Amino acid sequence: MKKEYIIHFKVIHKDSIQLLRGLIFLDENQKPTIYDFQQCLIDCGHEVRIENTEQAIFKAYKPGEQYWIQILRDQENNTRDLNVENLAKNFMKNEPTA
Repeated sequence: MKKEYIIHFKVIHKDSIQLLRGLIFLDENQKPTIYDFQQCLIDCGHEVRIENTEQAIFKAYKPGEQYWIQILRDQENNTRDLNVENLAKNFMKNEPTA
């Protein structure tokens, strides 16, 4: 069974920083690799090359521009279990309508 793994990353341009997210589908109990991160960034439209594997930093290219992308690993448990989420929704009380 595949699970969603949300990655958070920052795109660093010379004059701005953006915080963005991407989505990777992994087998259960599988951890994402640097190559999974790279493919996710490519799927998000960034032409990237791995620059630093330990800090998960990528050099990205756009016509006339080069910028950096860093994967943020501060989210220790950022996988989603849709079955658990759907089950939890069943236990939530609906707001009474007036």
